[in-house]
This record gives sequence, structure tokens and C-alpha cells, in this order.
Amino acid sequence: MSANESVLVCLAPGSEETEAVTTIDLLVRGGLTVTTASVTDDGSTEIRCSRGVRLLADVPLVEVADNDFAAIVLPGGLKGAEAFRDSPLLIETVRQFHLAGRIVAAICAAAGTVLVPHDLFPVGNMTGFPALKATIPAEKWVDKRVVWDPRVKLLTSQGPGTAIDFALKLIDLLVGKDKAHEVASQLVVAAGIFDYREWVE
Repeated sequence: MSANESVLVCLAPGSEETEAVTTIDLLVRGGLTVTTASVTDDGSTEIRCSRGVRLLADVPLVEVADNDFAAIVLPGGLKGAEAFRDSPLLIETVRQFHLAGRIVAAICAAAGTVLVPHDLFPVGNMTGFPALKATIPAEKWVDKRVVWDPRVKLLTSQGPGTAIDFALKLIDLLVGKDKAHEVASQLVVAAGIFDYREWVE
């Protein structure tokens, strides 16, 4: 895939700001075009996140839900994930991404709170915030920082501390390992974060 692909990052009141901003930042470093879309009852684009940080989304989701993005990203934060879960438009958008074979990426609370209750991935291994492990069926749960299931094009990750891993994997999937390594090399990543150096398989 080419580096000018676009990614849709959804935001709702209570979304986890570290997960959202880290993912947005790294995707842009990777040459991807990012559109942030608000999922709010009133169409507001100002989002107060889980720790009180205010983010301004580009557009309400309804304006871009049918656009041709390569991937959709659902940050965690329990309240934000619950807002996603309760939005028929968000759920239908994710369903259409999945049916079209595009990447669905969910981190922290989003997998167990959004994807599982609506049975959006009847097949698909996933992970999530460890304290919310019970929200994901045992046969689907994988206890890893990042889980990619190529069968269903589902990318999941565990929390704020795994957001860099999550975003780098998404860059790898959309642009390639070389670009993921280039971005990782700019970050002074912590030991143990997979940084896509050529000698690492």
C-alpha cells in the first residue's frame, strides 16, 4: 500500500487521550493522512477526553463515515468506548470497514466494549486492557501488547503504554516495515518495543 493512504481515527467523550494522540502522531510521521471524527450526540467536534484533555476533531463522523479510508482506529478509555458502543453510526461504520476488508484497529477498552457486544468479529483473535479481560471471550483473548489477526484484518492492543507499538504496527501494515522502522528511530523507543530494525524478524 502507498504512503498517501488515509486513516480514520474516531474520538468520543471519555476517549483515552494518550492512545488517540500517540496513534495520530505516529501515523502522520509515517506519511499517512489522518482524519479525526467525533462521535457525539450533538455533532460537536470538541472532545473532552478521559483525563480532561480537550481535543478538536476534524469533522463529525456522519460527514466522513462513507469515505474510502484504509483503516479505522478506535482508541480506548472506557467512557469513550461506551460512547462508540452506543452509536449506531459508529457500529455500522466499523461493520462496513470489516465487510470491505479494510483494517479495524482497536486499543484498550475498545475491543471488549465495542467489537464484542455487537459481534463484529465472530472470528478474530484480539487483546485489550488486561483489567477488562473478562469482556473478551476466552477463546479469542491473546495476552500480547499488540495482536494482528490477518484473517479478519483486526489489530488490537492493550493500553496507553502499548500505543506506540500499536501505531507502529499500523504503519507497518499500511506503508511497510521500512517506514515503521524510520518512525521508530525518531522516537527513542523504550527497550522491548519492536522497532522494525532489518535484522529483527
